[in-house]
Amino acid sequence: MDFDFSDDQEQLRDAVRKWVDKGYTFDRRYKAAKAGGFDRAAWAELAELGLCGLYISETDGGLGMGPVEGMVVMEELGRGIVLEPFAQALIAGGVISGYAPQAVKDAWLGKIAGGEALVVLAHQERKARYRLEVCDTAAKQAAAGWAISGAKSLVPAGDQADAFLVPASVNGKIALFLVERTAAGVATRGYNTQDGGRAAEITLTNAPAVLLSTEGLAALEHAVDIGIAATCAEAVGVMDKTMAITAEYMNTRKQFGVPIASFQALRHRMADLKMQQELARSMSYYASLKLNAPTEERRRAMARAKYQLGVSMRMVGQQAVQLHGGIAVTDEYIVSHYFKKLTQLEMTFGDTLHHLGEVSARMQDTAGVFA
Repeated sequence: MDFDFSDDQEQLRDAVRKWVDKGYTFDRRYKAAKAGGFDRAAWAELAELGLCGLYISETDGGLGMGPVEGMVVMEELGRGIVLEPFAQALIAGGVISGYAPQAVKDAWLGKIAGGEALVVLAHQERKARYRLEVCDTAAKQAAAGWAISGAKSLVPAGDQADAFLVPASVNGKIALFLVERTAAGVATRGYNTQDGGRAAEITLTNAPAVLLSTEGLAALEHAVDIGIAATCAEAVGVMDKTMAITAEYMNTRKQFGVPIASFQALRHRMADLKMQQELARSMSYYASLKLNAPTEERRRAMARAKYQLGVSMRMVGQQAVQLHGGIAVTDEYIVSHYFKKLTQLEMTFGDTLHHLGEVSARMQDTAGVFA
């Protein structure tokens, strides 16, 4: 199998990396985090690069690219620990393109691709604990369409978004809806997240909604799987940069008159981290390549990938702090922010323990060894 990236993919990587290195400095990120955790100007810059339309067809105003390109972009954004929830653009583009009626596509895809509209997935509920089939939010038909009542938690940039993708129960079955943030009956409470980003609690009280799909659970699973693949790729980028910062520190920090990188025990520890980093990279590739597979195969692959990424993120993040010492937990030093990002990504779209359970539940007779 050819794992080399095409010239177009390498050019895409180079464009995003240049933007991260020159346009999204640590100082800019730090100020954005202190100002609320979401920078609309940065989002507009991502849109100017064409990235918001990555999963949207060219006829709808996007680039018409696929999961590998999404992985390339997320890796580079991870290297810069970009606060803006770019994975949500991939989710919105993929789900609306694949499940929404044509009228909704015409109304929203062009705006998403152009960066004019930020549409985010609002699916988590307090008692669900990552289970997608648990949904207390309910929808009922109203005179002008649909009305939704319920509450959603940890919605990325929820008080800044223009619209939400909301799963809701209809006669005991989950359907997927689009709800505009400025609609009547929508209330948001925003807050900073641990990594410096932004999220919100959303309360819906007979909020007007547009039906996207009556097969809401299938659409929601697909949305979350896009999110998992994006999270895995982002985590690889975060780990790449964390390892590079740690190696540079070990080569400059001296003890007993020599760089600590010369100590055999620490070199062995870095070798262990490198192994975890490469395991994570290979499983991220696996997740992206399986994103268009049949549902059961795709869901199984995402659980496997997210489990391994969770193990790797925890080890790389924690050991990077240990190898740096006390400086690594200060807010002024960059590696503390990479550690917080890895910690948060480990719990995004299902934590490691949840996905270990998913792997076990979806295990076949062959345990995947010969399948």
